[in-house]
Amino acid sequence: MKPDGLLLAGPAATSHLCGMSVADLSSDIFPYPRKDSHMGYQLDGKRAIVTGGGTGIGYSIALELARQGASVAITSRRSSVLDDAVKRINDEGGANVLAVTADTGDDDSVRALVETVRRELGGVDILVNNAAEQPAQLGPSYTDATDEWFQRQINVKVIGYLRTIRAVVPLMIENKWGRIINISGTGSRQTVSVIGSVRNASVTALTKNVADEVGKYGINVTVVHPGATRTERYEELQNRTVINEATRNAHINNVIGRVVEPEEVAWVVAFLASPRSVAITGDGIVAGGGIPGFIYY
Repeated sequence: MKPDGLLLAGPAATSHLCGMSVADLSSDIFPYPRKDSHMGYQLDGKRAIVTGGGTGIGYSIALELARQGASVAITSRRSSVLDDAVKRINDEGGANVLAVTADTGDDDSVRALVETVRRELGGVDILVNNAAEQPAQLGPSYTDATDEWFQRQINVKVIGYLRTIRAVVPLMIENKWGRIINISGTGSRQTVSVIGSVRNASVTALTKNVADEVGKYGINVTVVHPGATRTERYEELQNRTVINEATRNAHINNVIGRVVEPEEVAWVVAFLASPRSVAITGDGIVAGGGIPGFIYY
């Protein structure tokens, strides 16, 4: 005997449940997974694009999605970087990885990228927007935010994210399902540099606007804000000043007291890319090890 769709509470619920067998206590009543149920990300067969996927956080995201069973297309402007990344991911377990040289700063290049992925993988279910140039600004002061560099950064990271979204959303609408994860940064919530804060805050605004519009098609859009993360670029900058690891961690302004590893950001993104994240859209997740002192609500 199963319920007819009515929500029962109190004595009525007790009476109803007492007359049911264990077999009747199905997911129709208790929709949460049992302890022995599979709690994976359910990414088998999903098709993903990770822009800027050849190095750093992007590479770790591509690797994690591939480990979870997704077919992954990684992009970069540098083909040599992509070739190395594909080899490393394949060495991890022979995942289906496609390398596509593309420039998110150019609309024709983005459209060609998505068409290539559609042809080779059959469609796109997941988009991770990660392509960006580093550093965001050539100097700490607002006077270092030159017009040319500012426009270049916005074109690649903000308008570039919008370009890829415009190109993939029709395929996701066709699938009646999709996940878009935009990689921003903690500079969206605190001062770092003028360009760094503006471009990251702009990605946050882009995320919410698109999420509100495409949610009715089964497409969730989120933004992830990494903090200090041990990427190749981070190590390059740190190694310019020779300090030991203990001293370096002492200067990390986060709750966990250390630099976040790129795979730790990737785990967050993999969850957001999965069907399990259905309740989250239009919102941001900070993956920086906790920012001390701030309360967000």
